[in-house]
Amino acid sequence: MDLLSELQALIADDPMRLRVLHHVHDLRLPDCWVAAGFVRSGVWDRQHMRSDSPLPSDVDVIWFDRDRTSPDIDVHIEAALRNADSSVSWSVKNQARMHLRNGDHPYSSAVEAMKAWPETATAAAVRIGEGGDIEVAAPFGLDDLFNLIVRPTDRFLLDKRQVYLDRLRSKDWLTTWPDLQISYGDNV
Repeated sequence: MDLLSELQALIADDPMRLRVLHHVHDLRLPDCWVAAGFVRSGVWDRQHMRSDSPLPSDVDVIWFDRDRTSPDIDVHIEAALRNADSSVSWSVKNQARMHLRNGDHPYSSAVEAMKAWPETATAAAVRIGEGGDIEVAAPFGLDDLFNLIVRPTDRFLLDKRQVYLDRLRSKDWLTTWPDLQISYGDNV
């Protein structure tokens, strides 16, 4: 089975993750995905042969709309999602404004914004498509994610290297997923 199909099957077989995707889909936000740890943790748990994969401490919902960039809109969306499912800690960010925080040129889409994330394995997202299928966005592919490789994206190799190193330290992923291979840009 190819990695795309494997990820789609993993999400489809996880009632908790599928429920989250349906809540987000019901909002009908433009260019909207559930991303980062939501996908990454599910794959890493599967690769570590865990039968259960809890949701991460926050569920990252990304979307893209240049006409609605006020952070207040994200707060209202989070409230709507909490109303739909208060058991989830929702984190909603319109990627049309995140270039300002990241010191980048404006992004053209949510998927382009994911290219500015620290790790290749984190830059993965899923959503329910209009036909009901699980769609996947992974601008760096799925190999690192499924091969348990934590590798910095290009921006985090040099000019944002310390951010990457600090993130590795704070996330302490090896405690939860000991088979991960951590790359510092010069190995793996």
